[in-house]
Amino acid sequence: MARRIVITTYGTLGDLYPYIALARGLKARGHDVAIATANRYREKIERHGIGFHAIRPDAPDLDGDHGVMKSMMDSRSGTEHIIKNMLMPFLRDSYVDLTAAVQGADLLVSHMLTYTAPLVAEKTGIAWASTYLHPVGLFSAYDPPILAQARYLSKVRFLGPAFHKLVFWLAKKSCAGLARPWHRLRAELGLPRTSNNPLFEGSQSPALVLAMFSPEFAQKQSDWPANSIVSGFPFFDTDDQAGMSPELRQFLDEGPPPIVFTLGSSGVLNAGSFYNCSAAAAEKLGQRAVLIVGKEPGNRPTSLPESVIACEYVPFAPLFPRASLIVHIGGVGTTALAMQSGVPMLIMPQAHDQFDNAARVTRLGIGRKLLRKRYTAENLVRELQILLNDERYARTAARIGEAVRRENGVSNACDALEKLLPSP
Repeated sequence: MARRIVITTYGTLGDLYPYIALARGLKARGHDVAIATANRYREKIERHGIGFHAIRPDAPDLDGDHGVMKSMMDSRSGTEHIIKNMLMPFLRDSYVDLTAAVQGADLLVSHMLTYTAPLVAEKTGIAWASTYLHPVGLFSAYDPPILAQARYLSKVRFLGPAFHKLVFWLAKKSCAGLARPWHRLRAELGLPRTSNNPLFEGSQSPALVLAMFSPEFAQKQSDWPANSIVSGFPFFDTDDQAGMSPELRQFLDEGPPPIVFTLGSSGVLNAGSFYNCSAAAAEKLGQRAVLIVGKEPGNRPTSLPESVIACEYVPFAPLFPRASLIVHIGGVGTTALAMQSGVPMLIMPQAHDQFDNAARVTRLGIGRKLLRKRYTAENLVRELQILLNDERYARTAARIGEAVRRENGVSNACDALEKLLPSP
């Protein structure tokens, strides 16, 4: 029996596309599905025949304000900036909008940054499932994440669960102030007081926590919520945009696989010297390269050798399997597609979950990490030489790529969500 399902998310395109994939999967099973998110994404959602509800605040105009992106992508303060300045001031508006969106719905599915979803679920009684796109927010002491604000954690994993439980307890205490607006809204809504913090366990549904990433990337831990399910990556690779240009197709067909350099949807407004260093390193190595530079004119190097091509946009799904290496900033969506392609990668993390994603890729043996402050042509040449010359990276990446391609993250997630739907 068809049911009405509302999915709510917030963030960049990397926080939207997985939920479009999920919505399409649910829609294919006959359900009436809507996505409640920033108004900026209305057209991207509705073009797939998915319902839409606008939720305040709107997503920032990243095409028009470089300062916003710089603040969002600061390695130490970016996450706090998003929570404190972009989300918490709009809690009441978000609550009103989401309450209206779930009227008549049978199930609410939430992203970890949609802090009003737990309040709406508790107030209305609607069935609710929460989701994570990456392992960071689950804060396992047995598989401790590398936090952008505390990168030293990468060097002390050996200290074990007791140490990391203390670290996460201190992190929760230090973030208590960020959650005060949420607790004030709870009180105004007449909801009982709670010690839960929406930045931590307060965002986790008591019915289902969907970890929407591959078990190759992170496996369920004993200190995760008992109702957690690792579903696999929810791949979305049809955005109805133009595919690869004839020029790029010809470039790919006329030579060996190139190195692909991309900053995804979040890094192109703060590219710095990334593309110039990348082009120079590829030329020094005698490697062909594809630079995905976005719309910023300054990202495109003024002169390129014939072995390097610069493109404004290229869909990752058909391009990545044709690459020799993939260099990116470590967003989980790009990391997932690189894993699926079976191609080794080099990650230059900048903020948020990217440092943890880079650490996981490194531990898996399918890639390496190069910090932004060390991203020079000389250092890049050394890192790329290791990845190109050590066959273990290619073998391991190919093996894990096969495993990821066998998974069906969308189907697994839909199966889990359907179990929460009320009986006919």
